[in-house]
Amino acid sequence: MTTEIILRYLHFICIFAIVGSLVSEHLLLKNTLSRRELDRLSKIDAVYGLAALVLLGVGMTLWLGGIGKPTDFYSKNPIFHVKLTLFVLIGILSIYPTVFFLKNRKGDPEEEIAVPKGIFWSLRLELLLLLVIPILAGLMAKGIGSAG
Repeated sequence: MTTEIILRYLHFICIFAIVGSLVSEHLLLKNTLSRRELDRLSKIDAVYGLAALVLLGVGMTLWLGGIGKPTDFYSKNPIFHVKLTLFVLIGILSIYPTVFFLKNRKGDPEEEIAVPKGIFWSLRLELLLLLVIPILAGLMAKGIGSAG
């Protein structure tokens, strides 16, 4: 019981960290950024990446470890699979901004770098998809999608 509570709490905190870091990245993004600003964004993006990895690990433990709800509760629920697919898609979308931030953060701190429009759209799409996941989680919590 205690393990489940700790894991669910960690899962929840990671969700907040992911949302906070993505919103921060989006708010700090401009058409041109100095390398200093790109370095700051890469650090925020690192928080995002770490939170996403911890979230995935904790989620997999809750799913496959049988802690709390049985594994079949998740495995046989199509809403869970949509939720997991969206999470993976968000992760894939995050690769482009991450690579851009890392590749362009080194050098003269005052040098201005043009930010491709694709970076803006990747972050916006990530945020949009992220908005859908809590709805799916709420549906699952109410037993919608379960075979029973």
